[in-house]
Amino acid sequence: MATMQELIARKKHAINAKVDEHNTLVDDLNAAREADTPDEARVSELREKKATVAADHKRLQDELATLEREAEDDAKITRAAAETTVVEETRKLAYDEVARVVSEERTYNKEKDRRGKGFALDVARAFAFQDFGASERLRRHMQEEVVERGSDFLARAAGTGAFAGLVVPQYLVDEYAPLARAGRPFADVCRPHDLPPEGMTVALGKVTTGTSVDVQSAENASVSETDIDDTLLTVNIQTNAGSQTVSRQALERGTGVEDTVVDDLIRAYAVSLDAKLLNQATNGLTNVATAIAYTDGTPTAPELYPKLLAGPAAVEAALLDQAAGDVVAVMHSRRWYWLQSQLTSTWPLFGQPGAAVQQAGVNYGERYGSGFRGILPSGVPVIVDNNIATNLGAGTNEDEIYFVSQNEAHLWEDPSAPMLIRAEQTQAKKLAVDLVVYGYFAYTFARRAHAQKINGTGLVTPTF
Repeated sequence: MATMQELIARKKHAINAKVDEHNTLVDDLNAAREADTPDEARVSELREKKATVAADHKRLQDELATLEREAEDDAKITRAAAETTVVEETRKLAYDEVARVVSEERTYNKEKDRRGKGFALDVARAFAFQDFGASERLRRHMQEEVVERGSDFLARAAGTGAFAGLVVPQYLVDEYAPLARAGRPFADVCRPHDLPPEGMTVALGKVTTGTSVDVQSAENASVSETDIDDTLLTVNIQTNAGSQTVSRQALERGTGVEDTVVDDLIRAYAVSLDAKLLNQATNGLTNVATAIAYTDGTPTAPELYPKLLAGPAAVEAALLDQAAGDVVAVMHSRRWYWLQSQLTSTWPLFGQPGAAVQQAGVNYGERYGSGFRGILPSGVPVIVDNNIATNLGAGTNEDEIYFVSQNEAHLWEDPSAPMLIRAEQTQAKKLAVDLVVYGYFAYTFARRAHAQKINGTGLVTPTF
């Protein structure tokens, strides 16, 4: 008999098959419509097939949702049974005879292992040296994670490629959150999505042909009609990973392992993910944004000022009624402070809410990595991110300023297992063990082409 997880997996496989079938029909339908002499019978046949596949896809999605709700209900009952003990009282019991529900201390907790040293040591000892005590502590830790995170947690922790790993305790992620988030300012303002528990792609719906409305030419005449059509934008799931080498002597002796092992890995993970969103080839923000050139041998803030308005104007023009009023500007810290260093005797023609008439923006005085740093003259909030490249342009000394809609900056991360860790003894001859941290993510800014960037010689290394 199939388990609930197997039924869910089968249903997801069927949904993926319907997605592939739907996309094939969309391609065939577009080709049939674009023919010099379209075969209306063929077009009608393909439209009917596409509608049938879409209905099947919707039915499968509903069935999947029902199965997942049932699995979650089962998990809640299981957790409740594990957390409580029922005692049938036939007499008034003494204090020490009464069964009570208590909060048991976590295996790894902030009070005992604030910097994650014990956790890192146990990971290395269990994986590399088969240490029984370390393995037992890690086993209890994973059981505690299952109770807290839900029924599908173990499937997520195993990962798409069955690369079994251990989830980093949440208190460690929280402990280093100010430092870690300082490495991913842009990622933190993107629109978040949950990664599916299986597969190496995610999909977003995208309307390719909209409906039409026009004035009726005459009474009883046919009104305007255009068949709406859509497609699925497929985005690849990527693996973000890094490692740190620790000497075997330190692990076996139990001393000398730096308290910063977990800290370093968490911060490196965050920086890497954020940098990919900005700079990755083909899909990174710098490569999908439309350029607004600012060419100037002696750049000044007043000369840059019109470009700061051209960016959000172009975003709104591209998104039309899909613009949600959530445009953000992303710039390097050196550009943000350079703008603040500039002085001017001329003022904007229009005043801005929250800014004095003499000002072209406002600095909120927030520290790096703590959200919006201020606003630009258009009211657009500013994110300062030092993962922006500063070696661009012919002189390899330029940075860029980006404008993007938060609603169209899609980022998928796994909510149940955001960061996994394991140990590998690949450097046995050097008496060293590699601690590997990894996680899965996907992103896109291209569902609706809209992002803008200011670049050019006017954004060379600033002089203060």
